[in-house]
Amino acid sequence: MNTSASPSQDVSLHDALASYARRWPDEAEVARSFAAFLDEAPTVFERIHLEGHFTASSWLVDRSGTRVLLTHHRKLERWLQLGGHADGDRNLANVALREAEEESGLTDLRVEPEIFDLDRHWIPERGDVPGHWHWDVRYVVHAEGSEDYVVSEESHDLAWRPIDAVLAGPGSDESMRRMAGKWKARSP
Repeated sequence: MNTSASPSQDVSLHDALASYARRWPDEAEVARSFAAFLDEAPTVFERIHLEGHFTASSWLVDRSGTRVLLTHHRKLERWLQLGGHADGDRNLANVALREAEEESGLTDLRVEPEIFDLDRHWIPERGDVPGHWHWDVRYVVHAEGSEDYVVSEESHDLAWRPIDAVLAGPGSDESMRRMAGKWKARSP
């Protein structure tokens, strides 16, 4: 694991967070809190940072841009976007892409470099891992090839869901509805 800070990657993430705050002024304080967390310690990209750490997720859309691939998460027992731990990788766009590939079995994926969404959420204690915060940085990932996924061990199931249904679904997680709304706002 790489615990040393990469100044250029951290500057790049700071710049990306500032850009996010300009695009989403109602979420500027959230972006500032992520930037402050980035400066907290060199271990914020690793699970050993027990109070919380960076994760990255994918808003994985199909070729038509009307569906998103969701996982019925094995540990959290909810339908969510694909994603996971940075595990020392400070390039969170690459983490989002890697997690999308690993959790879906899809190839021919393309990640957009700018941050799509930010979400800090609490992960409850599980076994010997204490409860902690996930500082989740989310990116749009496009399926450009086959959309025939393979369910990984991390999921009960995967499903392509209409983005309109995620947006309107009363059972949808609040952050899922927020991402669906952002996607709909930018789509023609």
